[in-house]
Amino acid sequence: MSSSDMSVELPRSLVNQLLQHAQQTEAKEVCGFISSQRGNPAQVYPVTNIALTPECRFAMNPEDQINALRQMRERNEELFAIYHSHPSSPAVPSIIDLKEAGYPEALYLIISLDTKGVLEMRGYRINGHDAEEVQLKLE
Repeated sequence: MSSSDMSVELPRSLVNQLLQHAQQTEAKEVCGFISSQRGNPAQVYPVTNIALTPECRFAMNPEDQINALRQMRERNEELFAIYHSHPSSPAVPSIIDLKEAGYPEALYLIISLDTKGVLEMRGYRINGHDAEEVQLKLE
């Protein structure tokens, strides 16, 4: 893995959108995509969580996923990251997160609301059952 993969710069406005989305439904996990243009994070695409137990899992609505990916294509964007929140656990991948990670090329962002009023967001590269943390830097 190259050193450029070990840290990722995220625009502050994009991070603010993610944190705001996570806070909108504090008791349930939120999820979605982040696109990029020429390797730079560009746009947030919230996706409806349709999990049966959304307080501790996320499952992306297939229709929302397809629409988001279509919009990315139309805008000449690529999938950059997949994000979700952990309302009551740390910002580390759960066993389920590792098992269900289906996009090894994407960055996985986890937002934790379990931090006594301070939001925490961490990034990972997930390949199989291995998760390697990636340093996040705000632009």
